[in-house]
Amino acid sequence: MQNDRLVSQLEFLREIDQLKSIIRQSPLLDQSRKENSAEHSWHLAMYAMILADYAIEPVDILHVIQMLLIHDIIEIDAGDTPIHSKTDGSQAERERNASIRIFGLLSGEQGENLRTLWEEFEAGVTNDARFAKAIDRFQPLLTNIFTNGGTWAENQVSQDQVLNRYRPVIQSGSPELWNLSEEWISRYFGPVE
Repeated sequence: MQNDRLVSQLEFLREIDQLKSIIRQSPLLDQSRKENSAEHSWHLAMYAMILADYAIEPVDILHVIQMLLIHDIIEIDAGDTPIHSKTDGSQAERERNASIRIFGLLSGEQGENLRTLWEEFEAGVTNDARFAKAIDRFQPLLTNIFTNGGTWAENQVSQDQVLNRYRPVIQSGSPELWNLSEEWISRYFGPVE
């Protein structure tokens, strides 16, 4: 007799193995290759765990880590959208459809809970989600700084684009991490105005 719940859990775990094949724009810090989305999610969870003291408000770090581990699973279907790329407006719909399909592989409450976590992250209004989103922006910013411009240089991204894209999200979740980011941006591009 098969345990249907276990079957669906294993199906989900096999499905999310595909996240290891989603190659992001960001390089590893040693610049030997581009990172994949699974590595990115793991690294963000570590950032959150280590940098939790810098959240603007107290956070439930386990909840933050859970959001960070699942937030990019939808890229299996929707693909990775680089932060500075132009989109055709359909990305949000592709991501929503992906969340329904992928989290729907888990039966019952477990799949619903993961989808709710993903929705909370996307909305970015709770303290936990604001900090998770800040970490999700801070890590690639750090990578770009410490790889001599990384994807910014490749895509000819301006200081204004960086400030507009990173500042609101990082500052909302962690003003202290934003202050450090602003120092780095000033060193890379010149004084922030």
